[in-house]
Amino acid sequence: MDAAVVSAKGLCKRYGDFQAVQGIDFHIKPGQCFGFLGPNGAGKTTTLRMLLGLTPLSGGTLDVFGLPVAEQARAVRARVGSVPQADNLDPDFTVRENLSVYASYFGISARDAAPRIDRLLEFAALTDRADAKTDSLSGGMQRRLTIARALINDPELVVLDEPTTGLDPQVRHLIWGRLAELRSRGTTLILTTHYMEEAERLCDELVVMDHGRILDQGAPGELVRRHVEPEVIEIRAVPDDALTRLAEQAGCRVEGLGTSLYCYTHDPAPLLSRLRERHGLTFLHRPADLEDVFLKLTGRDLREGA
Repeated sequence: MDAAVVSAKGLCKRYGDFQAVQGIDFHIKPGQCFGFLGPNGAGKTTTLRMLLGLTPLSGGTLDVFGLPVAEQARAVRARVGSVPQADNLDPDFTVRENLSVYASYFGISARDAAPRIDRLLEFAALTDRADAKTDSLSGGMQRRLTIARALINDPELVVLDEPTTGLDPQVRHLIWGRLAELRSRGTTLILTTHYMEEAERLCDELVVMDHGRILDQGAPGELVRRHVEPEVIEIRAVPDDALTRLAEQAGCRVEGLGTSLYCYTHDPAPLLSRLRERHGLTFLHRPADLEDVFLKLTGRDLREGA
């Protein structure tokens, strides 16, 4: 087995009496896309900051490329590309200049940087905006530039913190395609995301975190099979006792949220037959997915915070 690109054991981060990350273990193989899922405040971003050497560990060990991050953070960052949650491009520079200046931080000469920048502009579909100031770009263009900038040092590992949050579907799909292309080249990817479709499309393996702990780990399909029934019927009506009893009598596990009732089952036929007899009732039958796993493991309560 290839040595892990990232290996964490008993990883902890404390802020006073608050434990943001509570003794987690994970190992990321070369060429994987590895995801961190969890509600706000779960500890995902803190974990990534420790991985990048930006936040000191409070306990445990964390190695990247076989190097202890605590002692070798600079050497690790030289081989890593980072895409933060919020774009932090320099508005005084053009698209090309943002890439050129960032290349200089890695000691890449202007001569060597020029062909890399051309390739990255093409990769990010920004060639025709190379001489535009970044504050004239759309949000999707800025995000693509931030991802391109993270690749200027030809990193072996790219860390992406919610790479497509707030973007429209077209831009999101373009970025997904570019990330899949990177993975196909053997680049290891780590990402946090709130988009379950993104995790299912991109991740070979992922962990679900909450309150600083890992609740479970596995491939997306494995997690779905492990935690939820294969079929879901969503009833678009305010949950009431009669509907709940109807679903339970049909052998379903039932959860209510807002104006919907979620009925999880191995055999949807009995409930579907009963629902079709009720005129004016709106319902949807679908296969279970990663969002169902996420909500089962972390709950349906609204979370605040980062």
